[in-house]
This record gives sequence, C-alpha cells and structure tokens, in this order.
Amino acid sequence: MSESKASVIWQENKAFMGVSPSGHNVQIDADKEKGSSPMELILLGLGGCASYDVVEILQKSRQAVTDVRCELTAQRAETVPAVYTDIHMHFIVTGQEVKEKQVEKAIQLSAEKYCSASRMLVAGGVNITHDFEVVAG
Repeated sequence: MSESKASVIWQENKAFMGVSPSGHNVQIDADKEKGSSPMELILLGLGGCASYDVVEILQKSRQAVTDVRCELTAQRAETVPAVYTDIHMHFIVTGQEVKEKQVEKAIQLSAEKYCSASRMLVAGGVNITHDFEVVAG
C-alpha cells in the first residue's frame, strides 16, 4: 500500500490552497470565486482519471486519436451531505478511423479496472454511466 500526503491551507473566507502530493497548487473555494469547489474537483478528478485511461488504452490499441473530451453531468443529493448520486460521462473521441469497438472497450476497461476515482465513487454508492461518440478528424 502506498501513502500520499497533501495539505490544504486556509486563505480567507471559504478559500483554501491545496498542495498536491506532487507539489502542485490547486485553488479551492467553496464560494467558487477564487477556484473550484471541493465537489467540483471530485468531478474533475473522475473525468481526468477516466480520460487518461481512455487515451492510454486507445493509443496502445494503435488508434489514431487526436482529441478526447469527457463531459460530465452529475446529480447531488438534496440533503446534507449532498453527495453525488449519479454521474454520467460522455466521451467525445476524435481521430482518424477510430474504431467504435475500441472506444467502447477502453471506456469499459477504465470504468471496471483502471480508474481509481471511478472505482472509489462506485464503491461509495455513486451510479456512474457512460456513453461516447467518435468524430472523424
């Protein structure tokens, strides 16, 4: 088991500076004035994790991918804690002669095997769904 250490430092009001284990700074703001909210960062983390996997898997499958975009739509519980209950991930994959079967397989492998963020959220009861489109380009 590996250990990660991060820190979050209060700046003012509801604004904080996060310092990641790799030393990068991330502006966090519950009011969303100076940065993303903590829940927005969870959504972005999921999208980043899954998108990385999809690109990596497609490249290893020798697909000529030129762009991958993941658009996430999420619903939160209406009561506190207002956790995510449902997240839909729509992948838009652009490239030359990219095979839909390969994209479908890449998304499935990410969701079921590789994406730690996805697995953690699903284990916590979040319903995550996916779809995709392939664009020539």
